[in-house]
Amino acid sequence: MSGSASIELKAEPNLTPLLDIVFQLITFFMLVINFSSDNYDQRIKLPVAGSARPVTDPEQAVEDRLVLNLDSEGRVLFNGKVLTLGEGIDKIKFEAQLARLNAKAAKIKLKDNALPTRVVIRADRNMPFGPLHQLLAACQSNGYQKFDFKAMSGPP
Repeated sequence: MSGSASIELKAEPNLTPLLDIVFQLITFFMLVINFSSDNYDQRIKLPVAGSARPVTDPEQAVEDRLVLNLDSEGRVLFNGKVLTLGEGIDKIKFEAQLARLNAKAAKIKLKDNALPTRVVIRADRNMPFGPLHQLLAACQSNGYQKFDFKAMSGPP
């Protein structure tokens, strides 16, 4: 063997399984990300209540919620859009119909036509009571029975 043949070995990693795992992780996080903080409008200055406390009931944390923000002029802020009180009431009616359709599709029987959705009301501290009362009456007439009112604990 007068001449030795040199064999050059190249090792290239197979990236297909790694890319597959990365894609699955991205998909997982896209599905479980929580967008509920988008409903809490920062333009609302909540009233201060000494007894305000966070929700500790684990069932309330996973419950379906409808968040309604009311600004100081009595307008409804819904998903970043400013609606008049009438448009807000129409939105409540639409959301109630949607909740009923979802319950029907999931074969959930509604007792006394009461919706399982919890309405979270965040009203500005300088808002008059009239629009809040009209909004509550519209919610109740459309089947909502569970309500939460948000407030701050401590100085504004």
